[in-house]
Amino acid sequence: MFKNLLIAASLSTGFAASAQAQPMDVAKNAGCGCCGGWIEQMQAAGFEVAARNISNEALYELKLSLGIGEEMMSCHTASVEGYSIEGHVPLVDIRRLLVERPDAVGLAVPGMPVGSPGMEYGDMKDAYDVFLIGRDGSTEVFASYAGN
Repeated sequence: MFKNLLIAASLSTGFAASAQAQPMDVAKNAGCGCCGGWIEQMQAAGFEVAARNISNEALYELKLSLGIGEEMMSCHTASVEGYSIEGHVPLVDIRRLLVERPDAVGLAVPGMPVGSPGMEYGDMKDAYDVFLIGRDGSTEVFASYAGN
């Protein structure tokens, strides 16, 4: 219970201040507009984002080299504090990851679900899961979001 309270407190007020100085690197393809929307949300949350455009082939190779399997891939790949963030992962889940610090590759939202950060389209929302990717390639649901 104490751990849950600590996480909740860190996710709310205190973590926002510490996130302001956190660098985040993002690799993406120049032709992908939704990546820009996600990056803007990370910047608004205080992350210092350095984005670079690379070819689809280089992006694919980067993902594999980081331990992100094909079934977990999306359009962009970020790195923050030693973790990989694949695709349209919500800010709250990134913050939770950085507080809990599991021994893992990072988080992924496979594909490009409508309603996920950067993929907003009016009131439409797909149901989707955020997965924690283990160092052995295993995955488990880290968070779930309902559609409408």
